[in-house]
Amino acid sequence: MSESRMDPSLAKRFRTGRACLNFAHTGETPYWVEPELVYDQASLERWLAHILGVADIQARPRDVGAAHRLRGSILQLARARAEGRSLAEDDVRTINTFAAAAPPVPEMTAAGAIASVSTSATAGLSAIARDAIDLFTGPLGHRIRVCAAEDCELLFVDSSQPGTRRWCSMQRCGNLTKLRTHRSAKAPVRDAV
Repeated sequence: MSESRMDPSLAKRFRTGRACLNFAHTGETPYWVEPELVYDQASLERWLAHILGVADIQARPRDVGAAHRLRGSILQLARARAEGRSLAEDDVRTINTFAAAAPPVPEMTAAGAIASVSTSATAGLSAIARDAIDLFTGPLGHRIRVCAAEDCELLFVDSSQPGTRRWCSMQRCGNLTKLRTHRSAKAPVRDAV
């Protein structure tokens, strides 16, 4: 599924710069108004394949609950990093547990490209957990931000040189915020009667 064919409000959930944050955005939370995307075995397979860029994911029914648990921990740890809070030990333990499984094994084609592979949901969740460990412990761990748009709150990694990026997407949230600010500045002031 290409982001260009997705509804723009849905596609913006997958522009964070990291697989683990993209996966965190598949959930329905109090932070954003978009609905839950991983609600059954088929939806878990579809979204893991999309996020990881693999041809096919094979999930079992019990993988859905496991995915929700991992996703919840990633979301909590990412928000803690964004807000400068300490990381919760239970969430760290959850990430480490999922990362312990073997991740998908990449394959190369004779043309020197990465081959599309099929993998299990367990391996896919391991790859997501390993990406979270890499993000939270690496140099970009303190560059996780919450979008400053009042109606968004999606997470992203600020990889800009000065580290001052405010929006998950300048094309969407940044422009909408600037447009609202411009319109409110131009709005006529009504005298009180």
